[in-house]
Amino acid sequence: MSEEYQTLRVTHDGPVGWLELNRPRAGNAMDGVMFEELPRAWAELDSDPAVRVIVNVAAGRDFCTGLDVVQLNRDPAALREQSRRTKRSELRITAWHCGVVKPVIAALQGRVVGGGLHFVADADVVIAASDVRFIDSHVSVGQATAFEGIALARKLAAETVMRLALAGRHEPLGAARAHQLGMVSEVVDPPEDLRERAAALAATIARNSPAAMAATKRALYRALEAGLTEACRAAAADLVGLWGHPDQVEGPAAFVEKRAAHWAPLDRDSEHEKVLASRTPGHAPNLPVTEA
Repeated sequence: MSEEYQTLRVTHDGPVGWLELNRPRAGNAMDGVMFEELPRAWAELDSDPAVRVIVNVAAGRDFCTGLDVVQLNRDPAALREQSRRTKRSELRITAWHCGVVKPVIAALQGRVVGGGLHFVADADVVIAASDVRFIDSHVSVGQATAFEGIALARKLAAETVMRLALAGRHEPLGAARAHQLGMVSEVVDPPEDLRERAAALAATIARNSPAAMAATKRALYRALEAGLTEACRAAAADLVGLWGHPDQVEGPAAFVEKRAAHWAPLDRDSEHEKVLASRTPGHAPNLPVTEA
């Protein structure tokens, strides 16, 4: 990888890119530097032709403990910038905020607190170590849960999100219960196997057509953001937009010949991608964040 980061590690292993939150001594809380580095890291991985799937992980015991209030209070300029982005809905910290078109897996361990829930709400697939505890601490420190909860409510039952938000830091949600409620798709036990399992899942997903996965992701996210009829009509454009794509010839041929498919790389400048983009009203809005 070409970029240099202070608060992140960005690497790739074959078709799997890794974005690692790397402030373990601070519980991977987000400070001013991390806010600046996250959009660059997502863009670097999303634009790398060698990367087909991105795994979001974290160093140390906890995945992310929200906003580093102590650090930001010592950095008035960063705090002002954070406030400005929040007011203008311009903060770009997650893959969804940044319009990443490749599949994103969040692999969680330890505590996921406050603003750390953004990474849960905005990932395409979420797996968790058995020691995970989800804590929405906003109301416990006099703040409102907003954007994290809204995004989660698009995927989960409203009461699940409401209870997590209203209980605050007094009722952590464990991995097993989160799995029952559909907040995570898999619980990994023992926790030390988390990265190995994330790598295996990412390798499985990476076997598929990059263009088809991008179109599928776009269609499904649109369904979360729009009405059913509107989403289905727009999804028809995604389906038709892939007609004639080389992957639609390669996929059946590989199946018949019982071999691995040789997919075309995801090309944002191709005519197919231009057609899809012209029919899509933006992958996702830039949502602000108010952390606890």
